Amino acid sequence: MILERIREPGDVKALDSEEIRQLAQEIRQFLIEKISVTGGHLASNLGVVELTIALYLAFDLPRDKVIWDVGHQSYTHKILSGRRGQFDELRQYGGISGFPKRKESPFDAFDTGHSSTSISAGLGMAQGRDILGEDYAVVSVIGDGALTGGMAYEALNNAAHLKKNFIIVLNDNNMSISENVGGMSRYLSGIRSAAGYNELKRCVSDTLSRIPVIGSGLVDKISRTKDSIKQLVIPGMLFENMGVTYLGPVDGHNVKALVKVFKEARKLDHAVLVHVLTRKGKGYGPAEKNPARFHGVEPFDVATGKVLKEKVYPSYTDVFSKELCRLAKEDDRIVAVTAAMPDGTGLKAFGKRYPDRFFDVGIAEQHAVTSAAGMAAAGLKPVVAVYSSFMQRGFDQILHDVCIQNLPVVFALDRAGLVGSDGETHQGIFDLSYLTCIPNMTVLAPKNLWELRQDLQYALTVHNGPIAIRYPRGQAYRGLKDFIEPVRYGKGELLYPGREIALLAVGSMVSTAEHIRDKLLADGFSCTLANGRFIKPVDYELVDALAAEHAFLVTLEENVLQGGYGLQIKAHVQESFPGVQVLNIALPDAYVEHGNVSLLRETLRIDSDSIIQTMREHYPPLAQSSGMEREGQAAVRITEE
Repeated sequence: MILERIREPGDVKALDSEEIRQLAQEIRQFLIEKISVTGGHLASNLGVVELTIALYLAFDLPRDKVIWDVGHQSYTHKILSGRRGQFDELRQYGGISGFPKRKESPFDAFDTGHSSTSISAGLGMAQGRDILGEDYAVVSVIGDGALTGGMAYEALNNAAHLKKNFIIVLNDNNMSISENVGGMSRYLSGIRSAAGYNELKRCVSDTLSRIPVIGSGLVDKISRTKDSIKQLVIPGMLFENMGVTYLGPVDGHNVKALVKVFKEARKLDHAVLVHVLTRKGKGYGPAEKNPARFHGVEPFDVATGKVLKEKVYPSYTDVFSKELCRLAKEDDRIVAVTAAMPDGTGLKAFGKRYPDRFFDVGIAEQHAVTSAAGMAAAGLKPVVAVYSSFMQRGFDQILHDVCIQNLPVVFALDRAGLVGSDGETHQGIFDLSYLTCIPNMTVLAPKNLWELRQDLQYALTVHNGPIAIRYPRGQAYRGLKDFIEPVRYGKGELLYPGREIALLAVGSMVSTAEHIRDKLLADGFSCTLANGRFIKPVDYELVDALAAEHAFLVTLEENVLQGGYGLQIKAHVQESFPGVQVLNIALPDAYVEHGNVSLLRETLRIDSDSIIQTMREHYPPLAQSSGMEREGQAAVRITEE
């Protein structure tokens, strides 16, 4: 096998053209086999195999720097940079990440995970190179889907001022996670090859400029006519007009053509964009037919493409989707907004049923929020459905455009809390902190599927202001079904009364607290369980009632400690009930690496047994109990900021 001969980056340069073709096939087969076991991003990686090989042939990595936007497509890069032997642990706890990580390899020039960042990062790196007088190439790879994000245009605008080489590779496969939307998608789809144009332009200019006396003047005089003609017949004029030279489009599966254009791009003394056409999912039939489904996939059967693990139903996403459609049927002012995630957020069904009220704005969370603010100001009831970690990108817009005006925008934050294998950039563990600091914002966290329905109905039919509902990934909790107290603003609920110990939990941690209570009861301790429900405003009447009747109060949340729910409770109780001990159970103030969610919960000590152990360590009466002891604690694997 050719692949087995690739042990370090230089090895690929020793291959002939036939061996390179075979290598691409072997890499695709390798990826399909490995990802079918571990899960991961398949379609995007299958589409960039030849592109990645060409980058390794045309450049000298890691001296030259390649920055992968998002990082969904970095698997071939990891293979060629010597990490093939680690793919059995891809995205597993303690194994290699599914995204570029500087701490993992010197070949990973920049950490990525969110979209539309690579041009900015690459431009900054190129500027650093030039200021320090160093000489290496900087290549930013960005997908056409990422060009729906405004940050990419901010970077392109500044890249035009660069006076030395900087290469942008536009990987155009007409897809992001879901099908691309917007004007840029239509623009790129209309571009056709203009073979030899850029070479001809350079040769003509060089030839004319050599004519004595009049040469440079001729070049200047014909440039205006040339530019007018270019507007009609030449692709890429959007980029050319921004001051970025356009090369392409180039077949992204032709290694020889790619290497040639990369070498040409390297010769230019300014920013250049190489437009590469690829096919997402190439080489694996099921992924080619349905690239969105194979963007991020669980372990699957290679022969059929079917996911091995049965889909959990209903997930919180399913519950949200169905309830939103039901409410929209009753109120035609309800509209839905997403940022290139109609499938992941559950809005695909809404879009099919109410296409005129559904808005997929592309990978543009800032625009999603502010456009929703405009809709609310116009009298609509917008629901913005975004993953928790991606909503961070629209923080200023939430504060400035929604909350200052107290506009009734509903934020449905999916994937809140630990999400698992995508790691630091995707864990939704900061939303309680960054949302509760904003005046006029209301924040809810449902304890089960029925409460999610109640919360969404409350947000769209009763509440009249900014409101966020955060819920976790995966199967919706079906316990505590009998507790369906109506939603009242700022009010939690007492689930089970008890004595001495009180558990006050929010969101996903209510089910964990229920398990803790059951175990403590079996161990002879009376325990109260309460659902905070509202993270903002906090139900301080409930807190006071618990503090007045219990010696030990434990708060539980799946969010970082700083700025979260528990510290607010602790500060209040310490001031009003100094004799009551408060223990905050939360996630560490750190970035949590990738891994199975259950394992992460145990490692971070927010599973029921670990919490009981922590309670024993802080409350002497529990320490005297003999049950529930854990033998040894796994070391916490986190990355400090």
